[in-house]
Formats: sequence, structure tokens, C-alpha cells
Amino acid sequence: MAVTMAEITKLRHLTSAGLMDCKKALAETDGDIEKAVEILRKKGQAVAAKREDRNAAEGCVMSKNDGNFAAILALNCETDFVAKNEGFVNLAKTLLDLAVANRCKNADELKALTVDGRTVADLVTEESGKTGEKTEIGAYEVVEAPSTAAYNHFNNKLAAIVGFNLPGVDAQVGREVCMQIASMNPVACSRNDVPQATIDQEIAVAVEKTKQEQVKKAVEAALKKAGLNPNHFDSEDHIESNITKGWITADDAAKARQIMKETAEAKAANLPEAMIQNIANGRLNKFFKESCLMEQEYVQDSKLTVGQFLEQTQKGLVAVDFKRVNLNAD
Repeated sequence: MAVTMAEITKLRHLTSAGLMDCKKALAETDGDIEKAVEILRKKGQAVAAKREDRNAAEGCVMSKNDGNFAAILALNCETDFVAKNEGFVNLAKTLLDLAVANRCKNADELKALTVDGRTVADLVTEESGKTGEKTEIGAYEVVEAPSTAAYNHFNNKLAAIVGFNLPGVDAQVGREVCMQIASMNPVACSRNDVPQATIDQEIAVAVEKTKQEQVKKAVEAALKKAGLNPNHFDSEDHIESNITKGWITADDAAKARQIMKETAEAKAANLPEAMIQNIANGRLNKFFKESCLMEQEYVQDSKLTVGQFLEQTQKGLVAVDFKRVNLNAD
């Protein structure tokens, strides 16, 4: 049976599949549109199964808010070419609209929703059939609060959402805080929200770094006292290179190694614990100021923190939650 262009166009409108795929499906089903649709759906599942082990690192990230609810959706694929395809972008928008309209709290709830008799999970699978690439919901994040805001970066690779403790927050204020989150990548709203494991790790790193600095200062002072330039002995490779260049002698190197070893051991064994902790706590405080949203320097006005900006905007206003999704490396 000959397949007409009108039939192909109709099938393509229903499925968004390629012209040749539509033609083959219609030929296989003798022009039966419903059977052809089913074949193309199964083809999408077959493509998805074949590409299950592929890395879907590209895609489209979008956010949206509606009153007290905001969500970010990342629809992932394999190539940037597909990620910029109008049909792919429209699917991401459709899924995000569905998620927000239905107040989906997680990706599983979203995947279970139906559109024209098909689940969201089926729509995503069928997209693999259309593009030939692995397609999946790579991320789905939600914020619920008295007020919310959302921001989408121009390239559809980065988005942020934020929630505030008070209702009626100005949309532009919310957008600017979302832009702060997108650009400065905080780890928590306030220092009280930072996980204890993160704090413990930062303290451990700060203590170790402080100890190394104190030992290094003692070693440098000892070398200078012996009439040796510390810069000539800052690594074994540097020492050997400087001997080759004639800047130091082998005897200088041996003397410096002995001084460094003895001084480092002596200093490490007698570090003042209180001083080390004070310096480490100072570093932790610096981490909080750089990494907690409310304490970060406000990017629009460096004289203010984000917390001060919000307080000026609306008395008692604070950010209580946020989410950020970035497909590119931070």
C-alpha cells in the first residue's frame, strides 16, 4: 500500500518522529495510524534501552515558580545539538509546567503524571526515539516557602530557585537573589544550615593548613638564620635544579635538608594548640562568609551582604531555602 504525504504529516504531527521513520511505520502497518504510533513509541523505548549506558551530560535546565512553590527541572541528553533543539526545549518546558501545576515534590511524582494518556516517563522515553540519544530527567529540585523566586540563565544550562520566610516578596528582589545563588554557588542559606560534616571537614582542613604554615615559617626562619635562601630549598626538584644551575652547592643542599628536617619536627611537636584553633576558627568564619547565602557579599552592592540587602528591602526578610542546578562544571 502506498503511503501518502498527508498520512506521513499526520503521523509526524502526532509523534514528532522523523519523516522517514513515519513513512516506514505507516508502510509496515498498511497505513494504520494508531498501529504506526505504537510502533514509533516502541522504537523510542528500543532506542532508550540501547543507549542506557551512555552518558547524558548535556541538556536543558529550567526553573519556574508559582506563589509558594518553585521547581528546577534538568532534561538531559547526550549532545548540545539536541539540547538546543526546539522540540527538546519545548518538552522540558512542558514537563516543568506540569511539575509546578501539580506541585510535584520529586521526580517520581512527575514521571507518573499523564499527558494525553501517556505518562511523563513515556514521553521522555519517546524523546529518545525522536533524537536517537539517551534522554532522562537528570535533576528535579523543589522549594516550598511563603514566597519563592526563580532564575534561568540565558543558555538553559544553569537555574536557581529560592524561598523566603515572608509572603509578597518583590519579584525583582527574588530574581536578584536567585542570580546571586547562580553566580556565587552558596552551600547553605545560613551558617546554621551548613551540615556538621561540612563544618568538621572545613575545621580539619583549616587546622592542617595552619599547622603547615607555622612549620613552614619556622623552617624559613631557620634557613635564613643559617645564611641560606629559603626559596632555593622549597622542594626537592627545586633543590636539584638549583645545584645544576650552580646557585647552591651539594653541601648547601645537605645542610638545608638537615635544618629543615630538624626544625619541622621540633616545631610540629610544639605547636600552640590554642593559637592553632583560633586561626582555624577564623578560617571557618571566612568560609561561612563566602559560602552562606545570607552572609555573602551582595553582588549588586559590595557594601552589603545578601542578608542586609533583604533586611533593607523588607524588615525581617530572610532566605530560608534554595536550590541550584548547573550542567556545566562550577
